[in-house]
Amino acid sequence: MDKIQVLLVEDDPTVRAGSEQALELADFTVSSFECAEPVAELLHPNSPVVLVSDVRLPGMSGLELLEAARAIDPELPVILVTGHGDIAMAVQAMHDGAYDFLEKPYSSEQLADVVRRATDKRRLQLEVRALRQKLEHSEGIEALLLGNTPAMQALRKVILDVAGQPADVLIYGETGTGKELVARCLHQFSERSKHHYVPLNCGAIPETIFESELFGHEQGAFTGAAKRQVGKIEHADHGTLFLDEIESLPLAMQVKLLRVLQERSVQRLGSNTALPLDIRVIAASKEDLKDFSDQGKFRSDLYYRLNLIVLHIPPLRERREDIPLLFEHFMLDAAARYKRPCPVVPAAQMQQLMAQDWPGNVRELRNAADRFVLGLSASTESAAPASLADQVGAFERMLIEQALRAAGGNVATACTALSLPKQTLYHKMQKYGLAAEDYR
Repeated sequence: MDKIQVLLVEDDPTVRAGSEQALELADFTVSSFECAEPVAELLHPNSPVVLVSDVRLPGMSGLELLEAARAIDPELPVILVTGHGDIAMAVQAMHDGAYDFLEKPYSSEQLADVVRRATDKRRLQLEVRALRQKLEHSEGIEALLLGNTPAMQALRKVILDVAGQPADVLIYGETGTGKELVARCLHQFSERSKHHYVPLNCGAIPETIFESELFGHEQGAFTGAAKRQVGKIEHADHGTLFLDEIESLPLAMQVKLLRVLQERSVQRLGSNTALPLDIRVIAASKEDLKDFSDQGKFRSDLYYRLNLIVLHIPPLRERREDIPLLFEHFMLDAAARYKRPCPVVPAAQMQQLMAQDWPGNVRELRNAADRFVLGLSASTESAAPASLADQVGAFERMLIEQALRAAGGNVATACTALSLPKQTLYHKMQKYGLAAEDYR
């Protein structure tokens, strides 16, 4: 976000020069004017500015400037300067939408303090607007799989590259990272989107009925089979079968699934006829299937059959820069569901959200957004508020992690990006338990 500019309107040259100098010494960018008319012409709905205006001016008054500014952008902060002890007018002006007012004479510290608060508010307003505009104008896969980090951009590109291929896909990701959303994108952005997308959670179906659910059965195939049932695999013909939590698939079912993948046909229970299939299988796991295979918990032949196109979804802690965009998206969704206004997240609270580890990943962040819209705490951490040192440390660690990730674990490149001596960076990496090889 560009630096917020202060537009100062004061007809008294001495007061104008003194106020301008005080603001510049406080590190504000200032443009000063002796009348309000040219200022009104500069404004537009997303002007990165804050107005400081005397009320009594030649021509257009400060109150008229306030009215004109609010007509252009109702949220634009306007600070009015009053003299002659006219407090009643200033109070009415705040009721009409002024951000604050100062009574002459005021000190440099008073002026800098109120302008700092106004610029912080304006910066936050514009950041929220930019996020919401991005969400509103997102199209295609970017509207479904949100995130601006390099990892998410690369993931979207790979999905679009392989979506039209017939090969099966294996998706890895921690709980809550969005494995099913990735699977739906693979289906939606392929020719198979004209046919069924069939999701099946392998860990949620009792083993006693799993075979019937997956393969279907003929009437009378077993006790209770009163009529023919089409299984999930057959229902996904010409479409996509998504097998979530495939690591929990019983070993006996793994053998039968392997046969389906190899022969591209399915046989209902109680039938001797193999039905040919045109099907794409997408499997997802939160566990390393190679490790499971080595431990005898997952068939190695099925693992190698699935291990052709492999997608890895990064956990939320590895793409913290995406948290503001995701949180804003989830708040807008929650506000619509609960029929409540969508709140603005204070900058300090957003920094706190970005500093959390989010073990439940995007799913946990969505729940936090729901709570925030309902007026509850968004934080999932029940501990006492972090000290300033802890917050600074968490932010510093996040910046180092981002630099190492962007540099592919190259410490020298990360040092350049952070403007740090190599010895200092190594010391901080040791302090936070970070290893360069984890980012290669």
